[in-house]
Amino acid sequence: MNSRLQLRERYLRDPLSVRLGGLAANLARVQSFSNNPAHGEVVARLLEESAFFIEWAAPDAPADTQTALVECQRVLAWWRLSWTEIWADPKRRADVAERAGEWSRELLSLSGLVRAGSLDSGSLTDQDQR
Repeated sequence: MNSRLQLRERYLRDPLSVRLGGLAANLARVQSFSNNPAHGEVVARLLEESAFFIEWAAPDAPADTQTALVECQRVLAWWRLSWTEIWADPKRRADVAERAGEWSRELLSLSGLVRAGSLDSGSLTDQDQR
């Protein structure tokens, strides 16, 4: 079995909230790793994996979440098409980092894994505190 199929099967075992949380974590890693120019390949792989996560999560998501996922997928596709040029330009790389962080927070909020407005304070929902 190829690694992408294994990843997909593993990813789809989790509830949608956890899948969206995993996607948000990937995008947070993109934000963090973009601070170091030596991490270009790692970030490119995270973007590719994130695109798969979106593809696999979207069919199970409510309409408002699907809309956000489609927009995120569109942006990821644009970045991936111009990745070499983006990564070579510190300003564009910083823009990617900033936008990835925004997507991460939005998707984490949509996941329901955190209370609205608690992303800065780090509060978990009651379910996550058990």
